[in-house]
Amino acid sequence: MTFSRSRVALFTTLFVVALVIAGFLYTSSRNSHAAGPNAAASAGTAAGAGLDVKSVHSPDKVAVDETLAPGQCKVRIIDAAAGLFLPDPACTPGAVDPAVTQNNLASTICKSGYTTTVRAPASDTNKAKVRSLTQYGQTRAASTEYDHLVSLQLGGTNAVSNLWPEPNRAGAPGTTNPKDAVETKLNRAVCSHRVTLAAAQKAIARDWVTAAKNLGL
Repeated sequence: MTFSRSRVALFTTLFVVALVIAGFLYTSSRNSHAAGPNAAASAGTAAGAGLDVKSVHSPDKVAVDETLAPGQCKVRIIDAAAGLFLPDPACTPGAVDPAVTQNNLASTICKSGYTTTVRAPASDTNKAKVRSLTQYGQTRAASTEYDHLVSLQLGGTNAVSNLWPEPNRAGAPGTTNPKDAVETKLNRAVCSHRVTLAAAQKAIARDWVTAAKNLGL
């Protein structure tokens, strides 16, 4: 009888342990499935932080679509002597005007004088530039351009997320810098249908220094 009770007690213990293990595995499985998509989304957001081009329609003023703190942003230096600087992707991911599309290029960015019709007035951009210099921890310089990351001639828009104080090479006489030539090159490629508008916008927002090369231009 003692042996029988021992066996019953053993089987009962094993059964309880099996139930506990099964419950643990079931709970872990459900948590994994539930967290999987969220985790993937979070990883994707982290990996692409600052690379998602926003869509903001603001042709007559600077749209304050983000709030940045003083000193929060840092310019990335590729080659200071050559004037190759990139904005902080977390602060300036780039933004485009949804009113400019692949279907209306002829009446927008490929039309002479288009940029003057959508450029924000200096009275607005000058104030925004002062704030941006503080956010990027920079001092005012005559050669620093308050620049559209995605240029207006590529369908960029007047938004804080698309504007940044772009330094120039030491000794530069003005705000003309290497990025200007890249913007024009990409505009011509889009208008001649060698590359799509979206491809050009994403390439220049990601890295204007390598944009033309990455697009095969």
